Amino acid sequence: MAAAAGVPIKQEAADDAMNLEERILELCKSDSKGIPDAVIKTELPHIDVQQRVTAINRLLSTGKIDLVKTSTELLYRLKDPGSASKIKGGDAQERLIYQIIEESNNKGIWTRDIRIRSNMPLNQLNKILKNLESRKLIKAVKSVGASKRKVYMLFNLQPDRSVTGGAWYSDQDFESEFVEVLNQQCYKFLQDKVDAGAELQIDPMLRRTRSYASSQDVWKFIKELGISKVELSVEDIETILHTLIYDGKVEMTVSATHNIASNSNSSGQMKLFRALQPLTETAGIMRMPCGVCPVFDQCYEGGIVSPATCIYMKDWMDY
Repeated sequence: MAAAAGVPIKQEAADDAMNLEERILELCKSDSKGIPDAVIKTELPHIDVQQRVTAINRLLSTGKIDLVKTSTELLYRLKDPGSASKIKGGDAQERLIYQIIEESNNKGIWTRDIRIRSNMPLNQLNKILKNLESRKLIKAVKSVGASKRKVYMLFNLQPDRSVTGGAWYSDQDFESEFVEVLNQQCYKFLQDKVDAGAELQIDPMLRRTRSYASSQDVWKFIKELGISKVELSVEDIETILHTLIYDGKVEMTVSATHNIASNSNSSGQMKLFRALQPLTETAGIMRMPCGVCPVFDQCYEGGIVSPATCIYMKDWMDY
């Protein structure tokens, strides 16, 4: 009778353990970045330490949660079921490397940083990286920030613009000709807008207002031209327009709007651009770096700022 009576008690204990695991999983779902042990203690105050540790260890061993180390604390994070199935069959070290690379998202991570975080010898790390690459779980991407270094990220991710350089780079080479063509076409569109406004027999202030164009308008014009092989965003076109502003060819103003378009910010303001026609040709001194250099009076041979070490002068001379 005693043995028979013990069966429901054991079953009830097992159910309690399962319920505890489910509650911990629910807490982990509440924050995608992970939760510290303190949160579990606060949310489940009636659970003693031994029960909590047993439940967490079981979730870790069954691959339902991950233990993630940050700079300040340890976090328990819900594991992506898709990631677990992809790395299935790999050993603990492969899973660790995969997890480190996964956390870097689409910005990637350098081999050196992986080695520091995993505390793994370089030869062993290189073998694991090659194995994961051959299984198409990760990929190596060249970074425009460091031509001799590669960053690793998950195979299905699109690299961040900070890694590839965005539309202005191709195979790590800056597409200067492409940028120059875009500069010319953007300016031509704005200049045509000014010329069309000048022909209107209306109030001068209204004529000036109509000569402005939004970055969305310029983007549509460039898209319809079909001169770009890559997909350009409104932000890309704004980058080009800002270079024209720095060249003194275009001016920008901000207008309040009730329709928040894709090129408007949250305060309801839209950027508008207008081509400028200089009254006189700029002096040669103003077209060279020295003419607009803010530390011109501190520049001398042998100093911290000098013509020999000036990168802007070198770029200008090469141009």
